[in-house]
Amino acid sequence: MRAIWNGAVTFGLVNVPVKLYSATEDHDVSLHQVHDEDGGRIHYERRCDVCERVIPFDHIEKAYVEDDETVVLTRDELDALPQERSKEIEVVEFVPSDQIDPILFDRTYYLAPAGKSTKAYVLLRRTLEKTDRTAIVQFALRQRTRLAALRIRDDVLTVQTLLWADEVREPSFSALEESVRISAKELELSAALVKSYSSDFAPEQYRDEYQQELRTLIDAKLDEGDALDTDATFGETDEDDGGEVIDLMEALRASVKKSRASRSGSGSSGSKATSGSKSGSDGQKSKSAAQGSKSMKSSKASKASKAAKSAKSTQSATSSKSAKSSGSGGTRSTRRAS
Repeated sequence: MRAIWNGAVTFGLVNVPVKLYSATEDHDVSLHQVHDEDGGRIHYERRCDVCERVIPFDHIEKAYVEDDETVVLTRDELDALPQERSKEIEVVEFVPSDQIDPILFDRTYYLAPAGKSTKAYVLLRRTLEKTDRTAIVQFALRQRTRLAALRIRDDVLTVQTLLWADEVREPSFSALEESVRISAKELELSAALVKSYSSDFAPEQYRDEYQQELRTLIDAKLDEGDALDTDATFGETDEDDGGEVIDLMEALRASVKKSRASRSGSGSSGSKATSGSKSGSDGQKSKSAAQGSKSMKSSKASKASKAAKSAKSTQSATSSKSAKSSGSGGTRSTRRAS
């Protein structure tokens, strides 16, 4: 990584030399604008309105326009601003971490120690860990004074820039002013739906599906050219009009049922293994539980568990593999015998 800023974190008389690094990166597929008729690239030119010439970037300055008056501000004048010349990340206060509204978070940067000794860096890190506080800091970066939260992530000091208070809009929606009656049953079903979706957050399991599909489209277009059939590439999908649900109770019930079925079919072999634990060895437990959760309803799974007990008594000498291959036939013959 390349440092984008050098300076020091200061609080009181303590000075912590640091380097600033971007903590995030963009993996989006880069697309260009082209002419639809011949595929030619579209370019934007910095053209002067007065002389009508294309101006190189080195000869472009910034200006403020008010009414009919234009104030040109040169690079040297902008660089001379005291805040722009400051190389300090000043700690202004330490606040409880839960007092910072997440809506204020903007960009995240890593702070790496830059001095010969890391003692001051480690001291600040351990202080934040012990007090469970977040440092509110101010510093100048890219021609702006930044308000930021200095905190710890994986033993590394991070700076998360914050929006200013006046940059957050106040929500004003007339629909929320209407009085709405929610029944106890609706709340109960809604809570059950939340519970059925409850899990620990693991960000690495999620993917940017749009970017994946875009890459698939590009690869298919490279292989097939203009003869590309998008329906064949992605398959036909039913479009959801996003209409309002009329029967909320029925929608909640269906959602809970669908969620439970999805969870039991994909990753609940451990929770469903209780019925299979009565029928055989540990290997047979997991196999019967996995098969039962995917292909049977709870009532059929109970019957299969009882049948498995009978099958075990007549097939005790068979291995787990032969039991798997002939389990269904053995179960049917046991039913006939009974």
